[in-house]
Amino acid sequence: TSPKCGFSRQTVELLTNANIVFGYFDILSNEDVRQGLKTYSDWPTYPQLYVRGELIGGLDILKDMMEDGNLAEQLDVTPMDDTTTDVTAEMTKEPTLEERIQSLITKSRIMLFMKGVPSAPKCGFSRQIVDIIESYDVPYNTFNILTDEEIRQGLKKYSDWPTYPQLYVDGDLIGGLDIVKEMQEGGDLNDLFKGA
Repeated sequence: TSPKCGFSRQTVELLTNANIVFGYFDILSNEDVRQGLKTYSDWPTYPQLYVRGELIGGLDILKDMMEDGNLAEQLDVTPMDDTTTDVTAEMTKEPTLEERIQSLITKSRIMLFMKGVPSAPKCGFSRQIVDIIESYDVPYNTFNILTDEEIRQGLKKYSDWPTYPQLYVDGDLIGGLDIVKEMQEGGDLNDLFKGA
């Protein structure tokens, strides 16, 4: 989509002409972000350019940098050329299995990998562990390992735990049904779930 103001258009042209790969966010699509970013950056106008999370500034700053020399060098970024075309592929590549697993494990503070879903577990162990978790009235999330064979097999290796269900809290493996039952009986599960 084309920029909605002259300053934004000129900024895009400067970056494009310098062969700099960049992402963008349309601040007209979200008023909260539009106003919040002004406060966060202490910069009252748009566009705003960030490099590695640091605010560089707006169009005037970019123009000044252009006059001082090569824009990519000034911004300390590598411009795209025939030898670096893999940068875009790198940016759009699929996450690895390990990255997918880590993302799922940390999706929720209490994360259960089970067969089926809480309303319709596909095995007795999964049903029992869901009943235990729900008795504590804590928010939790689940992943149905029957829907993704890659995750199902990959998580066994990742966790070094051969069976399901598997319960994670704060990104750490707690174990399966037997361990959760033991912790419930010992009173440790309540502390774990409540973050004590």
